[in-house]
Amino acid sequence: MSVPFILPAANEATAPPERRGRARDGVRLLVTDRAARTHRDAAFRDIASFVRRGDLLVANDSATIPAALVAHRGDGTPLALHLSTRIADDLWIVEPRNADHRRAEPREPVTAGERAALAEDGAVTFLAPVDASHPRLWYAGLKLPRPVDVFLARHGAPIRYRYVTDSFPLADYQTIFARVPGSAEMPSAGRPFTERVLDDIRDVGASVATITLHTGVSSPERHERPYREWYAVPAATAAAVNATHRRGGRVIAIGTTVVRALESAAASTAALIPGAAARGEAIAASGWTDLIVTLERGVAVVDGLLTGLHEPEASHLDLLRAFADEPLLERAYDRALANGYLWHEFGDVHLLL
Repeated sequence: MSVPFILPAANEATAPPERRGRARDGVRLLVTDRAARTHRDAAFRDIASFVRRGDLLVANDSATIPAALVAHRGDGTPLALHLSTRIADDLWIVEPRNADHRRAEPREPVTAGERAALAEDGAVTFLAPVDASHPRLWYAGLKLPRPVDVFLARHGAPIRYRYVTDSFPLADYQTIFARVPGSAEMPSAGRPFTERVLDDIRDVGASVATITLHTGVSSPERHERPYREWYAVPAATAAAVNATHRRGGRVIAIGTTVVRALESAAASTAALIPGAAARGEAIAASGWTDLIVTLERGVAVVDGLLTGLHEPEASHLDLLRAFADEPLLERAYDRALANGYLWHEFGDVHLLL
């Protein structure tokens, strides 16, 4: 936003809606009509009423892993270790954090070459910071006594931040689309979807497809620009995107991760087929993406977006500006604040069409 807003504690979702007496699809939905320049309050379970025949909704099928571990430094001090991105079998991007959740960074910064102990005689060695733009993140080597997925299942937990006041099981951090383990944090825009909502969407003649993008840690205290993440757009999804545009339908991304994946695939298309990106065409693509979507860059493939509500300085707001101009976005957020919408991964959602 042009003037950062203050997010009151009352507008923070501290627990999943199911733990607050609501159904998963019982969260609220703020609908912004960009052409009419209007905003409307709705229930998420009624999202199908805003979808048209021929539309395509694209979700992220990455599943959340229990990426939060406890490490102990050489002097015995506990350290929260958040696994972010898997580079190779034993090479990761990680974030060391203070163990008590009252502050983000360790009281004593980690150093290159430092080794910390993990459960079962495992260990992590901090190798080097990722780059100057992301000083909280480190390349690190993991030495584990068993395969990483087994180790995490035994000793890991979902990553949570200070606004989530209790520990919740990994199932609460999964969406209905989750198929491919790899995300450090839940692709949360897909969380409110249930089978009945998907049935309603199909009943109006819209369809659903998936991509995969493994999210890294967001560390909301820093509000840094996204860094490289692994993604895959399957051939079937690329074909569905192109067919949707040919018949005049809209491609609606379920989450900013989907925007990043589809627009990365479009960039791959442009490299192979001159002019394709301008026509909104996509092809199957996979790999590492460092694409940052902004107002200046714009979007070529995606026509609408379902997303959560983002914090005042979050980099996600830069992406939203590619869909809505500043005054329209500011009015949407003013409405959400005034009407008691809830922020964060367990909160309410915003549909821009």
